[in-house]
Amino acid sequence: MIRVCGSVPHTWYPYARTMRRRIILYVGPTNSGKTFTALQSLQRASSGIYCGPLRLLAWEVAEKLNSHNVPCSLLTGQERNEIEGAQHKAMTVEMADITREYECAVIDEIQARTRMIGCSKRGYAFTRALFGLAAKEIHLCGDPCVVTLIQNLLERTQDTLEVRCYTRLSPLVPLKEPLRDIRRIRGGDCIVSFSRDEIHTYKRDIEKLHPAINCSVVYGSLPPETRTKQAERFNKADEDFSILVASDAIGMGLNLNIQRIIFTKLDKFDGIARCYLSVMQVKQIAGRAGRFKSKYPVGEVTCLKGSDIAHLHRALATPTPAVVAAGVFPTFDQIGLYCTFYPNFPFSAILEKFIATVTLSSMFFLCDSSNLLAIARMLDDIPLPMDSRFLFCTCPVDKDNRIIMGALLEFARNYAVNRNVPLKRLLTPATMRVPSTQKDLAELESLHKVLDMYIWLSYRLEDAFVDRESAITQKHLCST
Repeated sequence: MIRVCGSVPHTWYPYARTMRRRIILYVGPTNSGKTFTALQSLQRASSGIYCGPLRLLAWEVAEKLNSHNVPCSLLTGQERNEIEGAQHKAMTVEMADITREYECAVIDEIQARTRMIGCSKRGYAFTRALFGLAAKEIHLCGDPCVVTLIQNLLERTQDTLEVRCYTRLSPLVPLKEPLRDIRRIRGGDCIVSFSRDEIHTYKRDIEKLHPAINCSVVYGSLPPETRTKQAERFNKADEDFSILVASDAIGMGLNLNIQRIIFTKLDKFDGIARCYLSVMQVKQIAGRAGRFKSKYPVGEVTCLKGSDIAHLHRALATPTPAVVAAGVFPTFDQIGLYCTFYPNFPFSAILEKFIATVTLSSMFFLCDSSNLLAIARMLDDIPLPMDSRFLFCTCPVDKDNRIIMGALLEFARNYAVNRNVPLKRLLTPATMRVPSTQKDLAELESLHKVLDMYIWLSYRLEDAFVDRESAITQKHLCST
């Protein structure tokens, strides 16, 4: 059996290895000014790149730089807004451009609520950006829990590292008393729940108890555009009549004028079982209360139930466990080379062999491949070129969503037969009705993700996915 060595991922980026880069790591809690300071350096640079974990953050940075007369293009998996002559780019970290040299780069939230560089699903993208960005100066923003790992990783690259520590700019006060009853909510409160159904139930109950209240909702499966609109609605409302009900999606990516965070519970279903939130998750969410120079300069955090108060206080007082390993995942070139040794095997079987034979040092781990494998198995019988097959397999979709997976299968079949995938064959405006039940809402959210997927593919297979503008229009209808 052919074995694969994955212990030296820094060598995968020869362009960056020709440079001795200056790395500045800003560490501190939420609302400590880390990203603000890093972005000032980016703004002053003659050329630069911002890499963040969310589209919302990339949007925000692009808007901020453009408003300060620093032309900045926006590039995410589903969006392109290229400004003529711009020497700055803001993008999601998976899109990090490692092909050209920049004066300055910012990698934001290199840890975060999901411990990004150590995240089982997306850690590879942060490792790729850290090792691969060809920038003279790179600013990393994160938590102290990532310092030792970054030091160890950069010993391999011979880059210089400076660590700067920050403290929170506004106080965060853990309350000793629980809320106990949602009738005691007040303007500026954010109720945190981890179930879409519960979020909508709390919204309905709050609006029934307080008809004058403006209750906004934010959760992960909401389209980013809708999340932004809901956040703006919450921020702009009269402070006495503004309540937010949200999931842990508020942990990053939205500027919110929250005075008090109220956890409805401190455990959530992780896809396998119910478990307590990690120390990092509690701190990331709680830290959204109170904002420096806002109408709520002092933040508060509590729980709905008295039984959770002790755990909340303990989590906030506990140092975040160190991130000990960085995620990696093979490139298309590496997998393509491996495929040449198994010419008669289905692609999914080759992937399984590759994953089983990768050897890594203790400093790295192989990111979760379950999505990739699920799509590969689904597409095994469809005659696709290797590069297109790999592209479809890496499409950012939820393998457990039958609507999305069904659409991806149909896209791949159309592409294999016709090299042309018009959207009108698959979706019609009639499918976009106003949701009247939670099931209808879930289906509409899935439809939005299908349109997102079509747009993602259209930027990579432009000659085949020709109805991008129609998809963008329909996506806008879904999110309004």
